[in-house]
This record gives sequence, structure tokens and C-alpha cells, in this order.
Amino acid sequence: MTTPISAPRAEARISIPNSQPMVGLLGSSDVLIRQIEAAFPEVDILVRGNEITMTGEPAEVGIAETLIGEMLAVLRTGQALTPESLDRSISLLRSGTRPTEVLTQNILSNRGRTIRAKTLNQKRYVDAIDSNTIVFGIGPAGTGKTYLAMAKAVQALQAKKVTRIILTRPAVEAGERLGFLPGTLSEKIDPYLRPLYDALHDMIDPESIPRLITSGTIEVAPLAYMRGRTLNDAFIILDEAQNTSAEQMKMFLTRLGFGSTMVVTGDVTQVDLPGGTTSGLRIVSQILEGIDDVAFCRLTSGDVVRHKLVGRIVEAYDRFDVQQNR
Repeated sequence: MTTPISAPRAEARISIPNSQPMVGLLGSSDVLIRQIEAAFPEVDILVRGNEITMTGEPAEVGIAETLIGEMLAVLRTGQALTPESLDRSISLLRSGTRPTEVLTQNILSNRGRTIRAKTLNQKRYVDAIDSNTIVFGIGPAGTGKTYLAMAKAVQALQAKKVTRIILTRPAVEAGERLGFLPGTLSEKIDPYLRPLYDALHDMIDPESIPRLITSGTIEVAPLAYMRGRTLNDAFIILDEAQNTSAEQMKMFLTRLGFGSTMVVTGDVTQVDLPGGTTSGLRIVSQILEGIDDVAFCRLTSGDVVRHKLVGRIVEAYDRFDVQQNR
């Protein structure tokens, strides 16, 4: 009778420094350690005092051991660990990226809140903005395309790399009805620019925003207001770019002046243009892909950092679209 050969097992022991409270690592009511156990079913995890012992399949033990080390490194930066950040950390490790390379890169801090990339694609997007003059951020809702671009714009303004921020988006939803809306021109336009104002309020003291807008340091305007201008020493963001025509996209990109950075964001699955009008965002990659100093960053449902359900909704719609196009 042949004795079955047991699968090799590995063991790792991690001693947590006394200076690091275990509750920060394990989570309230041990929620984080239970989450790790669920993510690594082939690893037995034992916590005793300030020591964590892991035994099981060698490769999985290795990843789990690295995860604990990365969690400790994140905690040392002063960040709190959450189930969401732990989920992202596990995904990053399984894709071959150390979480600390992504989750500890601060972009902006305001009123005790720090803005940073939360996924690998978001980090690539932020890095692309640092190293290119024109960057396209393309992806579904909730992937941080506009929010991170706004944070980089405010960072550039604070560092005096630019003298102003220009935020624009097409008011295509209003179409020709804009003139029939009640109120002043500003009151008519504001609803279409409100998401940009909302992001600004997270990044700049709200009481200073009117002053910055009045002085022209921050300009929030419809895309039509960009025609005929040359924008120097500015950080320029075009939001909802899927709702530009090919002609509008060309018009916007050729507003670029010296010392400026442009970020164009949009979701090619959410085009609101009239039938027959080609989205400028859909075709611009065919025209500009490969041109030096222009970068295209594509984000997916895996980069959604809103409520978990938002990511699932985006994935469900993607599957539906694939089925309908068969």
C-alpha cells in the first residue's frame, strides 16, 4: 500500500512591535483578521498576544506574510486600515504590486483629510499627470478620474507650478434649451458644473473658493467659453469629455498654452450626444495614441472606489452591453 504524499506546508511567524496596537492591525472585533482568513482559506492563522503564526500552502503563506508587513507599514504612516483598503491591498499583492507603493502616496491634504490613489491604475494615472502635458483618463463612474485630476490641479496651484486652474465640461444635457432656463447665465450653467464645485469643496477651504473664482485663479466654465483662447500657465481639466464632438475636442486641445497641463476625463459608455454625432473622446485615441507627451490611462470597474455596489453595478452593465453587441 502506497502512503499518500502530503502537500508541503510552510509556516511564518510575525512578531508585532509593542509600539503597534494590535487592534489597528486586527480591526475592531477582529474584523480585519477574519477578512484575511476568508481571503486565504488555505492558510491557518493563529493570533496569540503580539505574535501571528500562519501555516499552510507555501505560496499563500508568503503572500499573507507580505500582506501583514504591508499593513504594518501603512499603519506606521498614520493611516487607519479599513475593510475596503484591505480588499484593495490583497488585490494589489495578488497582481504583484506592494500596497505601500500605491496607498501611501499622498497627493493633497486639507482639513485633516488626505487624498491619495487607491488602486494601481489610479496610481498610474496620477503618475502620468506628473510626467505628461496632456493626459486622458477614461473609465466608468466612481474610478476617481475627475477627483484625482482636481487634486493634482490644486497641488500644482499650491506648489506654484501653475497660476490658475480652469475646469470645464460640455453642457450638452441642456442643449438648445439653455436660453429658456430661468435665471442669469451663471445660474443656468451652475447645475452642469456642480460636480466640479463639489470636488473643489473637498480640497480647498470653502470660504476661499469665491475669492479664488472672483480673482480668476480658479475658473469654472462651460466648454463653449474656451473657444478662441490660449491657456498659459494653467492646469486645465475637461470633464465629461465623452459629450464633446470631434470638432469640440480638437478646439479644446488646441487651447493648450505654454506651462500648462491638460487632463481630459470621460466615460465612453455614457455618451449623451444627439444621434449621429461622434464622440470626440471615442476617436481621439486613434488620432493621438503614440504621440510623445500625451498619455491615455484607462480605468475599469476594478478601480471604482465608491460603495462596493457601484463596482458591481458597473460590471453588470458591462456584461449586459457585451451580450447586446453579440
